[in-house]
Amino acid sequence: MRTRKLGRDGLEVSAIGLGCMSMTPNYETPDPAECVATIARAVELGVALIDTADRYAAGGNEELVGRGIKPFRDKVALATKFGAIRLADGRNQINGRPDYVPQACEASLKRLGVDMIDLYYLHRVDPEVPIEDTVGAMARLVEQGKVRHIGLSEVGAESLRRAQAVHPITALQTEYSLWTRDVEDGILATCRELGIGFVAYAPLGRGFLTATITDLDGLEASDRRREYPRYAPENLAANLALLPTLRRLAKAKGATPAQIALAWVLSRGPDVVPIPGSERRVWLEENVAALEVALSEADIDALEATFKPGAAAGTRYPAGGMKQIGN
Repeated sequence: MRTRKLGRDGLEVSAIGLGCMSMTPNYETPDPAECVATIARAVELGVALIDTADRYAAGGNEELVGRGIKPFRDKVALATKFGAIRLADGRNQINGRPDYVPQACEASLKRLGVDMIDLYYLHRVDPEVPIEDTVGAMARLVEQGKVRHIGLSEVGAESLRRAQAVHPITALQTEYSLWTRDVEDGILATCRELGIGFVAYAPLGRGFLTATITDLDGLEASDRRREYPRYAPENLAANLALLPTLRRLAKAKGATPAQIALAWVLSRGPDVVPIPGSERRVWLEENVAALEVALSEADIDALEATFKPGAAAGTRYPAGGMKQIGN
């Protein structure tokens, strides 16, 4: 497994990580035993960045990940997030208050069954709390030995600079894929200027870039993608028109569309680490094999001519979610 370094303090991780959000009900209904087996297979393949969050399944995802990594704790960098809470009624709550930070950390440590979190992210910026205050509380967790490295998720360039002035930020985690290229408008450049690594979540567009979803009929009734504007019927047809280029290149390379999409993210630089979500071993193995797919400049040009910034129809989150990103 190839490795990449995140941040100036050099957190070394595998070049591709494992996003675990879908291991608890979010899209499909996953099989917990298969999810645990997928984590074991990931470690066997050399995947050394495992990503979860306390928001996923109200902590249930952390509990599952904790069970999965228990035999392999010393072989993985464990990342989790706090500060974005999904309430029982479906509403979202953001909490970055300094007094809440240690409470959230202690709860995550307990659920994960570990005594230290390798990379602890603020999931979303609390608009009511200066980011300096939140990051200051996170820095105290580093001093106490409960967290090794600090990360942020979906923050804007100004907040990134303010946070970095308080404590070194190891990684920014933000959505990045062929159909979500917003970070190219200043965020990636800011990360590189400040020496902050970049972790790309949803590098397969929540499954869209696998080119296996052609309509909503194949999605479970509870699948949250039904709530996302890009999957809305009025947008999905336009987005499906982007896929022929991906399919043609995949066929020419003897690869899958998902592998081409991941190879593109991997080509963005040695400081970019994608964390595709997989709750099945077969998908995990397909994703890891993307490391062997080589894209030429002509291949990249062809992809980018189709997947131009802003090419996707619809916003990447519903209106409420869009208000919580880029702050």
